[in-house]
Amino acid sequence: MKRPSSTRRWTLFATATQYALTEHLRNRFAMVLVALFIPVWTALASLAVPSTPVRFQLRATGEILTPGGNQLTQVSGALNAVTLIIGFMMFAATFSSGHFDRRLAMVGYPRTHLVLAKIAALALASGAVATYTTVLTCVYRVPDQPLLFTAALFCVGMTYGALGVAFGSLLRREIEGMFAIVMTSVIDIALQNPLYSSGSDSPIVRYLPAYGAMQTSTGAAFTSTPLKQYLAIQLLWFTAAALVGFLAFHRRTRNTLPAFRQPQLIPHQQPETVRQPENTEPSA
Repeated sequence: MKRPSSTRRWTLFATATQYALTEHLRNRFAMVLVALFIPVWTALASLAVPSTPVRFQLRATGEILTPGGNQLTQVSGALNAVTLIIGFMMFAATFSSGHFDRRLAMVGYPRTHLVLAKIAALALASGAVATYTTVLTCVYRVPDQPLLFTAALFCVGMTYGALGVAFGSLLRREIEGMFAIVMTSVIDIALQNPLYSSGSDSPIVRYLPAYGAMQTSTGAAFTSTPLKQYLAIQLLWFTAAALVGFLAFHRRTRNTLPAFRQPQLIPHQQPETVRQPENTEPSA
């Protein structure tokens, strides 16, 4: 089969990306969550949670920090909001377009372009939501390193978006995927929040999906120490989640139709001729 030209490949990628973005924009519930859930959650974290200082050690730097409880809740709440929204968006898009993606793959649309389009749409959605969340956080308190804070939100959004693709490709029912995303995010973020978990300094938390983003965002919010190495840890989690999502997507879009086989003759064997029935009628 002749390989498509670079222009053709770009057209295929751009078309698939356009459809992926359209799928996200048509998800009205996700748009409502972005417009209302994030600002309401940020405001409640600032106003409802006491500002009593919380003393804990940041594992990334070894520093002892004493931020207000409401400020610490804003950081964990921002991570929680991004993971839930981006994970839900990618799961809903993957789950609803599964049959359409499979039909495209069966008629010859390159699955690589479909996967790259999903990653591109995920990057755009994560960037937009991360920036929006940072702006809302700055309304109440500007992080010491706002760009690094945004990068941490972006990376954790990419990770949970990839998990959403995996859940959307593997799970059979929509309620299963929603429950998986919610519980993964809640357990992940809650165990790392010093305000709610006494085991936030446990060695086990370093194996959680949002560990790198949690350390980076907390350090970016309350210190001036750069923590780019923990962004690298978060990108490793994204790579692992993306690989699982790609394998699940590849399995879901595979061709399950039985191969059509032409009847074959044994070499040097001629097909049998149809014998005409003999005339058995008695002669007159």
